[in-house]
Amino acid sequence: MAILIQIGEFHSQEIWRDGFAAVDPGLDLRLWPDVGDPAEIEAVIVWHHIHGSLKQFPNLKLICNLGAGVEAIFKDPDLPDGVPIARVVDPRLTRSMAEYVVLHVLRYHRHFAETQDFQTAKKWKYIAPDDAAATTIGFLGLGELGQFSADKVRAMGFQVAGWSRSAKNIDGVTSYHGPDGLAPFLASVKMLVCLLPLTDQTRGIVNADLLTQLPDDSYFINAGRGQHVVDDDLLAALDSGKLSGATLDVFHVEPLPQDHAYWSHAKVTITPHNAADSFPADVCPQILANIKGVLRGDAPLNEVKVGRGY
Repeated sequence: MAILIQIGEFHSQEIWRDGFAAVDPGLDLRLWPDVGDPAEIEAVIVWHHIHGSLKQFPNLKLICNLGAGVEAIFKDPDLPDGVPIARVVDPRLTRSMAEYVVLHVLRYHRHFAETQDFQTAKKWKYIAPDDAAATTIGFLGLGELGQFSADKVRAMGFQVAGWSRSAKNIDGVTSYHGPDGLAPFLASVKMLVCLLPLTDQTRGIVNADLLTQLPDDSYFINAGRGQHVVDDDLLAALDSGKLSGATLDVFHVEPLPQDHAYWSHAKVTITPHNAADSFPADVCPQILANIKGVLRGDAPLNEVKVGRGY
């Protein structure tokens, strides 16, 4: 069994090779582009791989994505047919995402930006905190990340609503689904948190039409993908006062270009795609166990549904 690692975009292939070798020193690990004999490659571990590069492996049994989001894989028009794709479900990443969501929900809930402005102006001014029990936090996306984050927000006393593609029954969450459920969901929330997967159906979903359906003076937090948002529409909603603030961790182009309007907008908080990440010590054992299971004939764990896109 030979395993190929092909990782781009700000990650070191060597760090991941060392992580997998620490789990099993006997592995035949190869780093792109040093493939060796393509017929020996039975599994590939990828993140933003080179399009067309995977079709050269005739005995490929599994494609392992290094994170939860798999949209970069499906951009490749030459994916090998019939090879299952597995994504990572990482408890540490899930916890980190919930930390990010709770942090920024509380920043808005406790009017932290205004308090910072008062400090800068040397003003001793009190802002009464809002009532969490009267504040609904809405989650666009109720997958692994959305459900876990919603549970942590709910535990702090907030009302929680969620919208997903299909119906879900989650304790403590008022759930909406499908196209008919989007409008009533949006009308109910004070803060909208986007944790959707990126698919053809969700690309550009945060647009002028969606934003106008939110209550006035609401907030938006995006830790999903930058391509969920139509930037000009979000900026217009902020400028008009429809939205009181937006926290953005993901963008169409990363790093965010220096001349982008988000950098200097008074209502925008930018973070450098650091809401949550995967680390070798956490995910290498899971990925290797999945590869070995598939090569034994087991069904892949966390398999991506190709037609659905996640």
